[in-house]
Amino acid sequence: MNTAITHWGYTPSGESIYLFRLTNASGASIELTNLGASWVSAHMPDKHGIFENILLGYDNAEGYIKDTYYMGATIGRFANRIYQASFSIKDTTYQLEKNDGENTNHGGASGFHKKIWQWEQIDSGIRFILHSPDMEGGYPGNVHVKIEYQFTETNELTISYYGITDRPTYLNLTNHAYFNLSGDKRKITEHQLMIPVTRILETTSQFIPTGHMQDVKDSPFDFTISHSIGMHLYDDDEQLHWNKGYNHCYILKEESSDTLLTAAVLSDPFSGRKLTVRTDLPGVLLYTSGYLTPTPDIGVCLETQYFPDTPSHPHFPSCLLMPGEEYLHRSIYTFER
Repeated sequence: MNTAITHWGYTPSGESIYLFRLTNASGASIELTNLGASWVSAHMPDKHGIFENILLGYDNAEGYIKDTYYMGATIGRFANRIYQASFSIKDTTYQLEKNDGENTNHGGASGFHKKIWQWEQIDSGIRFILHSPDMEGGYPGNVHVKIEYQFTETNELTISYYGITDRPTYLNLTNHAYFNLSGDKRKITEHQLMIPVTRILETTSQFIPTGHMQDVKDSPFDFTISHSIGMHLYDDDEQLHWNKGYNHCYILKEESSDTLLTAAVLSDPFSGRKLTVRTDLPGVLLYTSGYLTPTPDIGVCLETQYFPDTPSHPHFPSCLLMPGEEYLHRSIYTFER
């Protein structure tokens, strides 16, 4: 594995931004940056052996500094939304930053996606390290987080998430990569998708889970048998209207465990590329980039995570992290053709 490290620019406050390129013997590569511990690119071969980038992103650091779409970023402290931007632990209520109406989304303005992370090389990859101080963004606890990206000779990327805290706090980390396996950035409506689960979280018009687990059978949300994303994307369904497409959490399991499950299989019939996502996390958030401007439906996110608004729903798998415990999860992305 060849690792190339380039100084990529500076933040407005003068912090150094680096670009890391991991290239295996076949010529496949991924790029990362310490700005947001973000996944920048993935150059993968198509059925003819032609390498193209199959991630949406920017050509320079300035794009990631200005980004408002969480492009390829590590999301924290809490992926997705928390209702009314607050939660309680025991008898204490914590008020978080509101950045989505009355709610908070993706960690608020203090989210991990805009942080400059420390970094170090590891075997076949890069480790990013971040300290989030007590009460940053309203979240209790000094939290120490590590994100490890490791790329293999067989075009498999593992993202490992680690976290510890000195006070009880909620932690829910994910990666927000936008995939487009066509390489030439055709719309993802013709991509084939399989998600092997039968239930999703029902949401309100504010994208907040109601707490009800909705069966996908005979609905536009059924991907148990692989079919094109566009087959039902524009159906007359109120949840699809609210979300401008899919923006829904699929339930992989109802408990926290280290068992790896297949979260999704995505393929592109034109390029022949295929992506399999496996994770030990309880859910996968399917987002078809309906709010991405000027071209919606150009990328698809498969965000492995705990359920949105977990603190408000005691029957959801808990991501309450206690002192002395370790947040430890991984997601694996396997690219084939």
